Amino acid sequence: MNEAFIKIGLTENEALVLFEFLSRFSDSDELSIEDQAEQRVLLDIYCMLEKSLVAPFDPKFKNLVSLARDAVRDNID
Repeated sequence: MNEAFIKIGLTENEALVLFEFLSRFSDSDELSIEDQAEQRVLLDIYCMLEKSLVAPFDPKFKNLVSLARDAVRDNID
């Protein structure tokens, strides 16, 4: 199945803030906002996705999310 790509753009500063946020999560398995800049970057990404996606308006949205999770989830057998 060919997947469509959605592109979002980050400034270098935004990318650095996001990288640090994700690095902390990777090390601790705990999501926590340590600085308002992290919240700002996450909300900005949310807004970019909101402008790019049509699925959230589909009546079958919950099913689409379930299928997307299955497609993205690591295959650990």
